Amino acid sequence: MNDQRPARLAILLSGRGSNMLALAEAVQTGVLQGLAEIVVVFSNDLAAPGIDSAAALGLPTDSLSSKGRKREEFDREVVAILQEYRPDYVALAGYMRVLSPTFVRAFAGRIVNIHPADTHQHQGLHAYEWAFDNHLTETKITVHLVDEGLDTGPILAQRVVNLVGADSLAEVQRRGLAVEHVLYAETLAALITKSALAT
Repeated sequence: MNDQRPARLAILLSGRGSNMLALAEAVQTGVLQGLAEIVVVFSNDLAAPGIDSAAALGLPTDSLSSKGRKREEFDREVVAILQEYRPDYVALAGYMRVLSPTFVRAFAGRIVNIHPADTHQHQGLHAYEWAFDNHLTETKITVHLVDEGLDTGPILAQRVVNLVGADSLAEVQRRGLAVEHVLYAETLAALITKSALAT
């Protein structure tokens, strides 16, 4: 395994990038150390705080505003930008865009997403709100490969979040993110190791 070069990760975000920061830490000193390197952090929002955070860590960044853009046309441009960085995997970390078939096919089988619910129970946005509004005693964090559906790709890993006593949406999110930040890095590490062994 030591003679394997680190897998090249492109991380896509639209907001503050807490999962990106957790992945960066895992690359630096955690489960992804020696397994992966972050080759670009990309955002569709030029003002995303996560881009500033990535730059502050010395990570390469790129962005292109999606405002008012048609999905296919925008994604074609994003694919061209990302291909310059030659990523082995594209990790979605709070990227608030539904990917077009153009994007999915360009990186087929190599796009990973983290979703704050069991994807069989809740797809799309506002998963923590859904858990809170329905007074769930637990929810699940799901890491899955991305296909052309919305949160329908093959599940790589799931972990339960205990919500007993979580009496505010902020508390639900806090507990969920604590699990997200660990599970995403561990799942990527397992995926990279598995594909390295298969080659």
